Amino acid sequence: MDTAVFSAASLFHTDDDSDDDARRDQAQVAADGESQEQALEYEERLHKFPGLDLSIREFSCHQLNANLLWPGTFFFAAWLAKNPSVLEGQRILELGRYEQLSCAQCSTKYAVYLPPIKKKIVCIALSIYKMYASLLNGTGALAIFLRKTYGVDITTSDYDDKDIEENIAHNCRVNNLDLLPHIRHTWGDPFPVLRPDWNIVIASDILLYVKQYPNLIKTLSFLLKESDLNGQRAGCTNITTKSGEQVVMRYPMFLMSWRRRIGKDQSIFFEGCEKAGLEVQHLGDLVYLINKKN
Repeated sequence: MDTAVFSAASLFHTDDDSDDDARRDQAQVAADGESQEQALEYEERLHKFPGLDLSIREFSCHQLNANLLWPGTFFFAAWLAKNPSVLEGQRILELGRYEQLSCAQCSTKYAVYLPPIKKKIVCIALSIYKMYASLLNGTGALAIFLRKTYGVDITTSDYDDKDIEENIAHNCRVNNLDLLPHIRHTWGDPFPVLRPDWNIVIASDILLYVKQYPNLIKTLSFLLKESDLNGQRAGCTNITTKSGEQVVMRYPMFLMSWRRRIGKDQSIFFEGCEKAGLEVQHLGDLVYLINKKN
């Protein structure tokens, strides 16, 4: 995957730096970064889902980071609770939110060229940046709700990070649930499962970063177009929208909740889906259905 990397080295020269100084500075930057990582904390709170309370541990680095579980998760859970026939007997993949930490690729490598105070700032900024990305994902809350409420066969998937995987496992344990299968996947990278066989892929509040839309579409295209179900009678289900319209939903499908007004940026995503051979349908209540075009 192509990644835009900021190079601090292009801004500073090191004519007066010796190799020993550089090695010493790099070790200090690594230590600073590690101390910042250790300072990252969790916050465990009780969240109300339809008919169920779940204890969810979320990444937290500041007391002002309220509502770390995004509202779309709860609205989507409510929509699914109103349309349980969509889930019956289906294998489900929850696609986690993702923000590529491309700037972290230049952290300790180039920070050695900065003055001491700026090195400290770089380390702190990168730690906060990684934490901010973690705030947007890494709980598995929706999957846990669906498993406990409906007993569905569900797999979680999120950014390729061991802390996120462990946090999802923790949330399973504290809610008296066996660990859910988990797949580490970075949007746009080759998917670890060569022949996906999930009937439904679900996600909420994932249209945050326009620059990642092409990677998200690439992942969705693979999951929907390369599904083993395409060569079988995968079936369908019907729902009635709030407006009274009958909608036929074909498997495999991607169901997404986006609890914001669709603006120009989000339209780019839907247009990209259409160009990639996917079709998009608004089901009402800000829930969207995406399928492979017939």
